[in-house]
Amino acid sequence: MAKPAQGAKYRGSIHDFPGFDPSQDAEALYTAMKGFGSDKEAILELITSRSNRQRQEICQSYKSLYGKDLIADLKYELTGKFERLIVGLMRPLPYCDAKEIKDAISGIGTDEKCLIEILASRTNEQIHQLVAAYKDAYERDLEADVIGDTSGHFQKMLVVLLQGTREEDDVVSEDLVQQDVQDLYEAGELKWGTDEAQFIYILGSRSKQHLRLVFDEYLKTTGKPIEASIRGELSGDFEKLMLAVVKCIRSTPEYFAERLFKAMKGLGTRDNTLIRIMVSRSELDMLDIREIFRTKYEKSLYSMIKNDTSGDYKKALLKLCGGDDDAAGQFFPEAAQVAYQMWELSAVARVELRGTVRPVDNFNPDADAKALRKAMKGLGTDEDTIIDIITHRSNAQRQQIRQIFKSHFGRDLMADLKSEISGDLARLILGLMMPPAHYDAKQLKKAMEGAGTDEKALIEILATRTNAEIRAICKAYKEDYHKSLEDALSSDTSGHFKRILISLATGNREEAGEDRDQAREDAQVAAEILEIADTPSGDKTSLETRFTTILCTRSYPHLRRVFQEFVKMTNYDVEHTIKKEMSGDVRDVFVAIVQSVKNKPLFFADKLYKSMKGAGTDEKTLTRIMVSRSEIDLLNIRREFIEKYDKSLHQAIEGDTSGDFLKALLAVCGGED
Repeated sequence: MAKPAQGAKYRGSIHDFPGFDPSQDAEALYTAMKGFGSDKEAILELITSRSNRQRQEICQSYKSLYGKDLIADLKYELTGKFERLIVGLMRPLPYCDAKEIKDAISGIGTDEKCLIEILASRTNEQIHQLVAAYKDAYERDLEADVIGDTSGHFQKMLVVLLQGTREEDDVVSEDLVQQDVQDLYEAGELKWGTDEAQFIYILGSRSKQHLRLVFDEYLKTTGKPIEASIRGELSGDFEKLMLAVVKCIRSTPEYFAERLFKAMKGLGTRDNTLIRIMVSRSELDMLDIREIFRTKYEKSLYSMIKNDTSGDYKKALLKLCGGDDDAAGQFFPEAAQVAYQMWELSAVARVELRGTVRPVDNFNPDADAKALRKAMKGLGTDEDTIIDIITHRSNAQRQQIRQIFKSHFGRDLMADLKSEISGDLARLILGLMMPPAHYDAKQLKKAMEGAGTDEKALIEILATRTNAEIRAICKAYKEDYHKSLEDALSSDTSGHFKRILISLATGNREEAGEDRDQAREDAQVAAEILEIADTPSGDKTSLETRFTTILCTRSYPHLRRVFQEFVKMTNYDVEHTIKKEMSGDVRDVFVAIVQSVKNKPLFFADKLYKSMKGAGTDEKTLTRIMVSRSEIDLLNIRREFIEKYDKSLHQAIEGDTSGDFLKALLAVCGGED
């Protein structure tokens, strides 16, 4: 069993088996494989219940007793994914890593993801053991083989990591932190081209403690996380490797939780990745991975494995997982700590919000109006020209074009566009032509007219807009529909949901910072309404009103502090608790507020992903978000999208839409990440 650092708590899921007898286990395995067929249940039960050190002793006893190689016999008796998993468990970890890397660079093509995962995540000691095991197992030099199979800056960083010489001193020099921040900034953001050598040197050699402070200072200095600079300055496998290094510096268990989630989400399972991580982390940090997994993905690792795999393979993986974190119905203390840290990160991040559509230089509204008129005159319509002009002008510039169009031609540009284009393209182009407040007002009107109400659209708009935006929407709604937004909401919604929406529609959210004493009081109210407080007080209606007031009127910085205090007070995360304790539209609007407070661009990235996943596309949601966020934070949304879903927003749009609608969406998207 891997030993934890001195004073550290063991965080693996596999422990030494008490009363261990290697000879008895060897006999049991021999019996399980003797005769016709094999007792797979007995094999998996025994091997997943022993630590790696104990398995090595079983191998030795097996050879002494029967003169046979246990791994060879297991390979002969078992097949497929189950065989790969069991055989992986039987190898010492350095030899398991060596085999994975050998497979990754053997034959045609290279499994770069495997190389990245192993070399970015291992400690100096684990790297040294891996290099020695590779030499022993294959009589080859690992560095030479990696050099022979890779190239460029990707190769250089892999070679640096293979040295296993990362500094391990916890004493950090503040001057060196500042110098490294400046060097990284000058090597990327401030330089024409990129000085990759600086990124390689600093990220490949500095200690984890040092680099965490560098990342914090980099965010404060530049206004963007180091990951955003890496994505903007580097590319290909080198970019992926550097992002993996940064993730492992921040939190190795979180890196593996993300890798496991991506291995199982969507159609098909990446079994090699799943097996490699479950085997390699089972005696290191599986408990931490489980807790972070549950916090980030709102389901336990156990339940995801259970739903995504089958047979003996599933049983063995679940044994390695070591337990279902959903069964208890609450966080472990460590997972609550992770939730607390996520809120802390949300509170300190000062990321510059950036849209993808900006005012065009040398703007000539006269020429644009004429070009649009020409594109719509006569037989047929020149959609390409319409798309090119409208998606590459800011909203303010589009309003100038509308005025010039009317002055020159005595025609309404919006009416002409409506008559010339149709369907999804028309919704997108006409949406871009409207002033933002009038566009949002129209979306709210559409959500409430006719049979049924589109509650999701109401929530998405009212839960995410700033005070100034809400007030502008209310004014536009009154101008366009001769009715107040509050009256419209009152007529079309009811109960507690109506009260929440009307509160949001007043645009009276506080804009001051946090008040720690008030935050503790607010957290107590949240705990009481969500029925997890030790000493509930007050009647339910009064608590509901107070909770609504807190979520709808407190400032974002204050709410972040409330949600941190909530974790400290209850050992729960507020978002997960709302989902568990509430239902229907009230739950959905409160969750939207919490997610918006935590990370608004991520909230929209999730909405965009859901609008395009599965069969069919929700074009209305897709269009609404692309239009409304194009000049606010669509660039940030793109970054959150690729970070969470492992593919770019550009790729998702390409795969899910077509024709002129696709062209226009990609123009608004503003680039491939």
